[in-house]
Amino acid sequence: MPRTASQSSGMKNGVVQPDGVLGSISRFWQVATIAEPFHRMFSLDDRALQYPHAEAERVPRPNRPHNIGNPQFNSCLLAVEIEYNILYSAIIPLLVILLTTIIIAPSPPNNRLHKPQVTTISLLTALFLTSLITDIAKNAIGRPRPDLLARCKPAKGTPQHELVSYTVCTEKGHHILHDGWRSFPSGHSSFAFAGLGYLSLFLAGQLHVFCARTDLLRVILALVPAICAAMISISRCEDYRHDVYDVTIGSILGMSLAYFSYRRYYPALTDRRCDIPHPSLAEAGMLEKVRRDEEARVGVGKTDVVEEDDSEVVPLREGRRDSSSPE
Repeated sequence: MPRTASQSSGMKNGVVQPDGVLGSISRFWQVATIAEPFHRMFSLDDRALQYPHAEAERVPRPNRPHNIGNPQFNSCLLAVEIEYNILYSAIIPLLVILLTTIIIAPSPPNNRLHKPQVTTISLLTALFLTSLITDIAKNAIGRPRPDLLARCKPAKGTPQHELVSYTVCTEKGHHILHDGWRSFPSGHSSFAFAGLGYLSLFLAGQLHVFCARTDLLRVILALVPAICAAMISISRCEDYRHDVYDVTIGSILGMSLAYFSYRRYYPALTDRRCDIPHPSLAEAGMLEKVRRDEEARVGVGKTDVVEEDDSEVVPLREGRRDSSSPE
């Protein structure tokens, strides 16, 4: 008997929970962005927290759900909403990689899918690890954003020169308030360098940027994604969502994980074959078998040559002895 729509998607707190990959993405998004972080105490006279709250961001994101408790709210729409940072840092690098590995510089016909497969897996691994580590750190550390006081809207009579908790805040929007304690590290910066930084590494390998006498145009092409990631990071300071410390650590985190993921599948950028990924396990096994067979064949050939030489030398020595002996 076929399952109905209500059976195929569960209900939790009045929110439709889709099944499968879409449901997993939706639940992960909700935990990462809606779960309350650690609320570090703050002071109203802290000038580092007195910046304005920018309603319009330079790298915008979709409107956060303020009606999570509404039974009519459908989290399927929530799961497919695309932030501009995801478009810039994940979708565009993925399209460039697929275009390069399938059309522009494809693999040999006998293994045409290996290169796009491992490159895509490597990119997605870098993005996933970066998002996971960044969101865990954000909620665990609970560092206030530079615009915390504008988000909090402290109640009248709150002490000005004492440490207070988030309970003095009057903001009703759940996400606007609690997202004020997710400053460290910068999620936009780490995600941008995980995706666009990985794309820079990939292009540097495909264009042999670190080989001798490489033309400047190739270097510039490889640097363009990294420059775009840096601009995304800088925009977070301009919007007063983060300070330089948050952005710097987030950028280092994303670029480090991008390099880690890239080197798991590709050789060093200084290698002369840096544009070719490491062989698959099946290819490695076949290459090892061919090498052993070649060594065995060469070893047998050397043994035969030595035996022939010995058989030829012995009669000559005997002949010399016979000719030198007195008659």
